Amino acid sequence: MNNGLQAVYAMSPGANLEAYISTVNAIPVLTPEEEKDLAERFHYQEDLEAARHLVMSHMRFVVHIARSYSGYGLNQGDLIQEGNVGLMKAVKRFNPEVGVRLVSFAVHWIKAEIHEFILRNWRIVKVATTKAQRKLFFNLRSQKKKLGWLSQDEATAIAEDLGVETKTVFEMEGRLNAHDAAFDAGADDDDESAYKAPAYYLEDHSQDPAQLVEADNYEQDANGRLADAMADLDDRSRTILQQRWLSEEKATLHELADMYKVSAERIRQLEKNAMKKLKNAIGTDLVLA
Repeated sequence: MNNGLQAVYAMSPGANLEAYISTVNAIPVLTPEEEKDLAERFHYQEDLEAARHLVMSHMRFVVHIARSYSGYGLNQGDLIQEGNVGLMKAVKRFNPEVGVRLVSFAVHWIKAEIHEFILRNWRIVKVATTKAQRKLFFNLRSQKKKLGWLSQDEATAIAEDLGVETKTVFEMEGRLNAHDAAFDAGADDDDESAYKAPAYYLEDHSQDPAQLVEADNYEQDANGRLADAMADLDDRSRTILQQRWLSEEKATLHELADMYKVSAERIRQLEKNAMKKLKNAIGTDLVLA
């Protein structure tokens, strides 16, 4: 962001939102000729003062758009601030030769930034990640103001209108009607309600200390018995198992047959007998990596 636009960004809604709105509404609206002149100065000459003037004169429009998103329960000043970021991005990309007013071009960038902010902050758990879900998030909320739970026909109509699948509509409806829940019980919760907190019933049994110790002891014992059993094998049988199962580059039956000047079938028999001895020594099914 260049210095001229940084100066604009510093003018934020802050704590006194009404004073901010009064200030931006007092900034005169540009005539088409004034807007074109400023846009050309910034586009061709990189005149930062012209860019600042363009942004300042359109901040009232950002306030108007941000107010239409008041139903999401987010701070109005934050929505306006995000919209201002979108406005500055629009001014930076605006081409005065296209033949449209800046306000028509900027509306997309302003809404895009506000949408991103809402999706990041509306819920702890993300409710919309795919393009179809994002489209549904904003359109379905406006529909739900006048609809209860959607019927199959209503969901189908919305899906066709927005170009998504019907099941995606029902999915998003469920997400919009869900609520965030704290993992732990609240400090003021009594005994009657505290037990309902997810912390009391969403246990991770895989990290139980007793089970971890038991599994570690079992693995150490099994590895020790395997090492003892391997040591009891004759050299040839031990080498065959090591070459066939424990080496990174495993040998084939034919390669080992050439090494010991016997048939591949004989190597297979030796391997089978050695595996049987290991299983008997360990007392369980043997799985070699």
